[in-house]
Amino acid sequence: MKTPDECLTKQDIRIEIDRLDGELVRLFAERQTYVRRMADLKQHPDEAFDGTRIESMISAIRDRAGDLALDPEQAELVWRTLIDWNIAFEKKVISERLREDVVGSDTTPD
Repeated sequence: MKTPDECLTKQDIRIEIDRLDGELVRLFAERQTYVRRMADLKQHPDEAFDGTRIESMISAIRDRAGDLALDPEQAELVWRTLIDWNIAFEKKVISERLREDVVGSDTTPD
């Protein structure tokens, strides 16, 4: 691992960006396991959207980004995209589970 100041070539920088991208993917994958579990606990697809929670998260992300010298606008764009994808994912998981529950309960006794 090199710090930005230790990177003397474009290739050095690309290596570090690739390393960070790998870590980001791992973190997003871990985050998704919690999103999936949240979907398991929700009873209806409409529960996937919580506007109050979303705006609270965005505010916290913008503050944290600013503290870390990351453009808050960029952080907000990334998180809104992530949140939108997670909402769609939760709705899909919940809807599929509900369909399976209906299909499973439609069996007639022999």
